[in-house]
Amino acid sequence: MSLSIQSASLTLEGKTILDDVSFAIEPGRLNALIGPNGAGKSTLLRVILGFEPAARAHIAFGGADFHALPRRERARIAALVEQSAATEQPIDVHDVVMLGRLPHQGLWAADSETGDEEIAARAMARAGVTEFAARRFPTLSGGEQQRVHIARALAQSPRLLLLDEPTNHLDLSAQIAVMEILRTLAGEGLTILVTMHDLNLTAAWFDHVVALDRGRVVAQGAPETVIDAAFLARVYGVAATIVHNPLSGRPMIAYGP
Repeated sequence: MSLSIQSASLTLEGKTILDDVSFAIEPGRLNALIGPNGAGKSTLLRVILGFEPAARAHIAFGGADFHALPRRERARIAALVEQSAATEQPIDVHDVVMLGRLPHQGLWAADSETGDEEIAARAMARAGVTEFAARRFPTLSGGEQQRVHIARALAQSPRLLLLDEPTNHLDLSAQIAVMEILRTLAGEGLTILVTMHDLNLTAAWFDHVVALDRGRVVAQGAPETVIDAAFLARVYGVAATIVHNPLSGRPMIAYGP
């Protein structure tokens, strides 16, 4: 199902955070939200989910008014993987993933008849974290923790998946592992929107990008039509040269001292 954001605006303490943001994303492809720090990317994810009561926006998912749905129903449709969701609590990976089933549970929590355990097991398998199920979450590496959070989100059985810089602070192998999971999920028809900081990673993996700058949409389209030298100079204030990946033909940012 497609996600449509229309006229999303937010002002806090006299400062404009989002200014009439409008765009739509389609399922079956990887969609990135890019822009410099403070552009409003993370805030927009919260607006989409209805977590910013001061915001004005019309959010439609599959043609229906998403914000008109009860909060519990929204939680069954959309899952969020936050940028930083670490904990020092001695909680098992299995229990972290089971948190994703909360929107689907009744008053008596997990019930074998609802299939919660089976759904969580499938989510862990999809994210490649089954072997960690009995491990304490804080003992995992950053990349392993991020895959556990993706498993938790998948356990919600969402149709819309939002991720806030899921590759931030991960090493190269962990970044690739996360991106491969997201590519597979997109190929299965899930609607995915990801905020990204690394533009070369964005250009290499994503099909569609929306660029924000100071709370406004300044460009959108395929990476090769958005990420060019003029865009980098205008939005990021960076002088760089665009070269092409010899394997994929996609743009790569080259710069030096």
